[in-house]
Order: sequence, then C-alpha cells, then structure tokens
Amino acid sequence: MLVGAIFAAMLAACSSLPKPVMPADENDPETFAIPDPAPAVDTPPVEAPLPEPPATAPSANLPARVAVASPATPPAPVIIVTPPASSPSPPTEDEQMIALLADLQRFGAMPPDELKHELTTATQTFAKQRTDASRVRLAVLYTLVRSSPADDQRALQLFENVARNAPATSSIRHLAAVLQAQVTERQRAVHDEQEKADAAIQKLEALRAMERSLLRDRVRSGGGGGSAGAGGSGR
Repeated sequence: MLVGAIFAAMLAACSSLPKPVMPADENDPETFAIPDPAPAVDTPPVEAPLPEPPATAPSANLPARVAVASPATPPAPVIIVTPPASSPSPPTEDEQMIALLADLQRFGAMPPDELKHELTTATQTFAKQRTDASRVRLAVLYTLVRSSPADDQRALQLFENVARNAPATSSIRHLAAVLQAQVTERQRAVHDEQEKADAAIQKLEALRAMERSLLRDRVRSGGGGGSAGAGGSGR
C-alpha cells in the first residue's frame, strides 16, 4: 500500500512537468517556436490619483533650498546717560549769618559813593531773593546812606518783617531785633535833639523879640525927653 502510494505520487509529478519545446528549424518555414504568453499585468485606471509625497521628504523636482545667512544684527548703540548736575544746596542759616556780618563790617568802612552803589546792588538782589538776610543787609544800607528822612523808616519796616516772620530761634532774627532797637533809639535821640534844637530856637527867638521890644521902648522914651528939652531951651 505504501509503495503503491509513492508510485502514484511519482506519476502525478511526472504528468505535471511541462512539455519540452523543440527549437525551430530555420529551414522549415512551417516550424516555429511558440513563446509563452506574458503574464497579465493589472492596468491602472486612466485618472488614478498620484500618490502624495511624504511630508518630510522634499520633492525631487523642486530645487534645493540654498541656506542664506541672515545679516548680522548690528549692536545696539551704547547710550551714556549723564546724570544731571545737582543744584547747589542753599546756604545754611549759619553761613548766611557769617556772610551778613562780614558785609556789615565791610559797609562800615565804605565812603558814601560806594555805599550808594551797594544799596543799588542790594535792592536788586532783594527783588530776586526775598530772604531774611537780604532784608537785614538792605535795611543796614538804608541806615548808613540816609539820603532822605524816609530811609530810617524803610529800614525799620524791613527789620520788623524779619522779627515777625523769622523763627524764634533764628540768629538773623535776633540780629534784626538788635539793629531795629539801635535804629529806633537813634530815631528817638534824633527826635529829642530836634526837640531841644527847636526849643533853643524858640528861646532865642523869644530873647530877640524881647530885645527888640526893649530897644523900641528905649527909643520911644529917650526920643520923647530929648524933644521936650530942646523945645524949652529954645524959648
């Protein structure tokens, strides 16, 4: 049985082998070789969609991109900021006091013409900077120049403004109070001297009036007696 099965399989294999094709005889026109038919190829449809190119792969028809180096960004300009010059701090009260005392000492040794020039300068400065020190400086110059009787009154008004508005502990206020008292005392002394001078003038005028009255009386009395004696002797 097994041998019969193997023999049957061998027969089946032999029957499935292709038949040999004899080469064609070039001299026999009737004889030619029949080629094996070409395997059938599936024909694609006429408008079949083209396959999409992969997203990452560049197309072969596109030119290769040329890497262009971007121009270097110029460095930002360095801006040097210069801090604004700090304005000088105003002088302290002690510094103002020292400068004021130096000016007062200098004013005392000046001739009248220079004092008038200093008065003009101090007036212009006071118009720009109305400080207590400038008030005292201008008031002292008024008392030294005294071009008119109103100068002392102007000085007293400036001293009074400093004494009224300056702080109680201000050294300039104390100086203004002392100078104000001196000017007031001088005005009082001048007023007293003026009153004494007026009283002396009144006394002198009274003596002169009395003398004139006596002379008139003497002339009248002497003149009358002389006339009577002259008339009696004549008779």
